[in-house]
Amino acid sequence: MKGKLYIVSTPIGNYDDITLRALKILKEVDFIICEEFKEARRLFTNYEIKKELFNLNEHNEKEVINDLLLKIVNGQSAALISDCGTPLFSDPGHLFVDVLISQNIDVIPVPGVNSLLPALIGSNFDFEKFYYYGWLSPKKDIRRQQLFKLKSIKEVIVLMDTPYRLKSLMFDIVKMLGKNIPVVVAFELTMKGERFYRGTAESILKQVEAKNLKGEFVLIVDNK
Repeated sequence: MKGKLYIVSTPIGNYDDITLRALKILKEVDFIICEEFKEARRLFTNYEIKKELFNLNEHNEKEVINDLLLKIVNGQSAALISDCGTPLFSDPGHLFVDVLISQNIDVIPVPGVNSLLPALIGSNFDFEKFYYYGWLSPKKDIRRQQLFKLKSIKEVIVLMDTPYRLKSLMFDIVKMLGKNIPVVVAFELTMKGERFYRGTAESILKQVEAKNLKGEFVLIVDNK
């Protein structure tokens, strides 16, 4: 009998957010595939889970696929986790999952925490329909071109970026989408510093500059 792969969501900050099903799966599988050993070991120390760990990230995915596939084909079950949140959501692992599906191996999602829905809920925007763009380019000129194209999409738009680019991203939004466009920054979700910054792009930029905000965030723009 072939094994199975469980795609398991883990907390994005607050360890109490893990689901009972996720804990059960992580304790039952034969081994766990993680993005980075350091983050995984910290997580599992908290839950007192001891499992053999294998590393899969954007740098080594092609090299490790065959070894991991062989273990599952030979009957072992595995869980795939990312550093935090829902795996495959702006995270590596797509190629690995493609290979498993092509070999008729069961791939089972275990739903749980992600940053997208909490950010949308807390924004209080009407998001019955929304446009998830995700990560913008780190290069200023390309990022501004991307924002210019988004100007024509009349929906609530969800953007993501690294903590240290919040200020430059807000500056570009003011420049490309306008200073009065409604914006919400969902900052450090589920963590002690969680806060929602709501207002116009210009007012949010001033707060980011004044407080020198740096932390995990989801940026939501109401472009309707």
